[in-house]
Amino acid sequence: MTTSEIPSTEASAERQEPVCPYCRGLGFVYLDVPPVDRRYGRAVPCICQRTARRAEQTAALRRASNLQHLSDMTFETFITDRYDSPQLTMALQEARSAAQAYAANPLGWLVLTGSYGSGKTHLAAAIANYRVDRARPTLFIVVPDLLDTLRATFAPDSATDYDDTLEQVRNIDLLVLDDLGTQHTTPWAAEKLYQILNHRYTAKLPTVITTNQSLSDMDPRLASRLGDTALVDVIPIMAPDYRASAGERQGGDDAFGSLDMYAGLSFDNLSDRRDELDAAQCALLRKAIRQVEQFAENPSNWLVLRGPYGVGKTHLAAAAANKVRNQGGFVRFLVVADLLDHLRAGYQPGSATSFDRRFSELRRSKLLVLDDLGSHSSTAWAQEKLFQLLNHRYVAHEATIITISAYDWDHLDERLKTRLLDSSVATIIDLQVPGYRGATRPRATPRRSTRRRES
Repeated sequence: MTTSEIPSTEASAERQEPVCPYCRGLGFVYLDVPPVDRRYGRAVPCICQRTARRAEQTAALRRASNLQHLSDMTFETFITDRYDSPQLTMALQEARSAAQAYAANPLGWLVLTGSYGSGKTHLAAAIANYRVDRARPTLFIVVPDLLDTLRATFAPDSATDYDDTLEQVRNIDLLVLDDLGTQHTTPWAAEKLYQILNHRYTAKLPTVITTNQSLSDMDPRLASRLGDTALVDVIPIMAPDYRASAGERQGGDDAFGSLDMYAGLSFDNLSDRRDELDAAQCALLRKAIRQVEQFAENPSNWLVLRGPYGVGKTHLAAAAANKVRNQGGFVRFLVVADLLDHLRAGYQPGSATSFDRRFSELRRSKLLVLDDLGSHSSTAWAQEKLFQLLNHRYVAHEATIITISAYDWDHLDERLKTRLLDSSVATIIDLQVPGYRGATRPRATPRRSTRRRES
């Protein structure tokens, strides 16, 4: 922009306060334009005034967007190398890149999922801060706080009107809802959330949601909309709680679901038993090993290892779990009978870890390995808890490895068997070979030569 006159350096230096070199503190200038231009001879706000006004508007937007205390949550301050794992670092970098791309061009919905402390809120706040810094109307609010705000408008002395507040939330340029699922799910709360999100879904208004819930745990009406891949992009952040200690991130003080007992079981020391089995059985075993190893490269859906006792099911499952853990994945490995004991202990008054937390940890593991399904006590409680856990992972297509003997398969709960037989989710590998009888040589192309027998 040019002006009709620019003050000299001497004139500016005489003043004690810094003075805009364009308007000399007047706050307006006359544009140097031809007389035919309609702006000729008219005073217009100086750039210094527009900059100050923009800063005031940004501050007001930040207050209205509840971002005053989250201003330090930016993409630059999002730490991606907080764990001693290249795989987790890469995963966090990819999540940050996706959030940055959305912030630059917010279209549709972005859903950030993950456990507590994984960084969901930081990325969501970074998106909101980015938009506010560019003077775009944005509302960042924790879901329980949103519902409290709506309830407060019904008070006789409320300074805000319910309809006005609801309308603002429903139509704001960008709505960021943090911690969906932590609200108290009364019918009123469920209805209000549905009204807000259904309106924004129908109008395709940009919306960011963070949650540690799966779709199967949500109101089916919300789950249906969040599951619409044409509008919604889901970014899972598979990182453990950065606030927890390293021990807690790997399973807690009691090593719940720890792989320590199975640390020596890998694909390298898994024998194809070629000195013990005939050629056809060896080929079947080698094929099974290849399938499980491929699953461990990119775990998704379910893998069911079925066969007699002693054929190596546990070794195969542990080898896959160790491979996923070494790649930075969060893994739980549990014998089913031990799992149920842990869950029962969570009900005890003096328990260090509640049942709900245990159950949540299991449902949100990147890979869950359940060894010896069917060998547990088949009480009604045990059947129900196992069904709840596995049905959750079945609906969400979460990576799960299950080992089961042929005998236990025949006596399995029909509800579980139906899900294990669903070929769109579960791949069954039948290990129809004799049980291990003694020492054998490793596979034909081993990397190490030790052999561990199935637990």
